[in-house]
Amino acid sequence: MAGPWRALRRARSWAALARLRARPDKFGGWQDEGRVAVWLRVPILQSSLVAVAASQGFAFHHAEQGSSTLTLWLGEGPSRLPGFATHQLGVAGAVLDESTGKVVVVQDRNKTINAWKFPGGLSNPGEDIGDTAVREVFEETGIKSEFKSILSIRQQHEHPGAFGKSDMYIICRMEPSSFHISFCQHECLRCEWMDLEELARMENTTPITRNVARLLLFGYREGFDRIDITMREFPAVYTGLFYKLYHRELPESYRNMT
Repeated sequence: MAGPWRALRRARSWAALARLRARPDKFGGWQDEGRVAVWLRVPILQSSLVAVAASQGFAFHHAEQGSSTLTLWLGEGPSRLPGFATHQLGVAGAVLDESTGKVVVVQDRNKTINAWKFPGGLSNPGEDIGDTAVREVFEETGIKSEFKSILSIRQQHEHPGAFGKSDMYIICRMEPSSFHISFCQHECLRCEWMDLEELARMENTTPITRNVARLLLFGYREGFDRIDITMREFPAVYTGLFYKLYHRELPESYRNMT
């Protein structure tokens, strides 16, 4: 092991973690084995070890509820280790009742400007985009819906609501399977079915809501195949895992090329 790592293990407080096993990962391990980095995961109840690690050159990489992870770069030049998450992912659902041309909108409670918007929120770890939209729509409005497509993606950097990180916000087209509104009064001030054309012309909306309403209105009138970004699932290169690919629908002759 490298000198700093030996010194850390000799530290008196390191005894609490003596049973932890060292193992290499895909980013490299010990210097004398030709590896270039050390990753140190410290449980929250043993956080006093962070100061010991820092004195040996370790730096924070990220923290979770039960632990913090530190790194020590052993290679030449600046660290080439990947940073932790730099983006948060938000998802909104535009639930359109095609029989009436109305869409579900909400006004957030405790906002400076109570503009109409589509219900939505942050995606949970490991949650697919469509599942987030279904969950958020139901939690905020009480309406059950089904994911149909992605309509639009907003990218914003230095987002105040993302602790200064970048934010990706995805708006999905949803099809309702229930219609009675029972909105969350803790999160929402108002909720209603609104005429889509009215929403597309309304000033008391967020700019993203107004523009997506116009996009949705175009699809409603001209065909959703003109606007939809749909999803297909494929097996990943990692055994047993799958990924979802979102894109405009291809003609069958191109989907089934051999």
